[in-house]
Amino acid sequence: MKSLVTKRSIVIAGHKTSISLEDAFWEELKQFAERQRMTLSSVVNDIDTRRDGGNLSSAIRLFVLERARVRAKEMSAQCQKTPATLNDDAAANIAQVR
Repeated sequence: MKSLVTKRSIVIAGHKTSISLEDAFWEELKQFAERQRMTLSSVVNDIDTRRDGGNLSSAIRLFVLERARVRAKEMSAQCQKTPATLNDDAAANIAQVR
C-alpha cells in the first residue's frame, strides 16, 4: 500500500499552519471529525492543545492510532457479546465441510 504524504494548510487557534500527513491519516482524521460533527480545524486544535511537546503531525498520527485502537476494542467487545448466527445455507456449507 502506497501512502503519499500530503501537506495541507489549516487554521488552528486563529493561525494558519501547514501539516504534512500520509493520506490514510488525513482520511481517518476527516472521518473522525465528521462522526463527532466537528470541523477538521477544531479537531486539530484540540489535538494541538493536548499534546505533550513533539510536532503536531506526530501528535495527529498518535491520536488517529489511539482512536483506531479504541474502535477495535469496542468492535471486539461487541462481537463477543453478540454470538454469530448462521443462515441455513451457511450452516449446511459448514456441515458439508465437516
